[in-house]
Amino acid sequence: MDVEPIDLLLHALGDPTRRRMIERLGERPHAVSALADICGITLTAVGQHIRVLEEAGLVTSSKLGRVRSCQLDHDGLNVVAHWLGARRSAWDRRLDALGAVLSGEQEGDQ
Repeated sequence: MDVEPIDLLLHALGDPTRRRMIERLGERPHAVSALADICGITLTAVGQHIRVLEEAGLVTSSKLGRVRSCQLDHDGLNVVAHWLGARRSAWDRRLDALGAVLSGEQEGDQ
């Protein structure tokens, strides 16, 4: 079964701890140990969350010496924004059409 990129993104964003990490990484890159402190979880748990975020294309990480740092990958957020925008556009068109129909009915009633 093929997994769509949007499925990975929405799964990654569905967890409150991962969303908190995304919010913090949106401010600036952080070391994994700092994310553990911020989120109140173990380094192992942070690693698991980071893996999900990386697979979804939301985060990149790099290691310098003994310190692994993570940073937000804005391209992943752009995919989510584009997907949501496409759905919003479809509903906006439908609602505009409904508004036009309802306006026409109100004019006919007068």
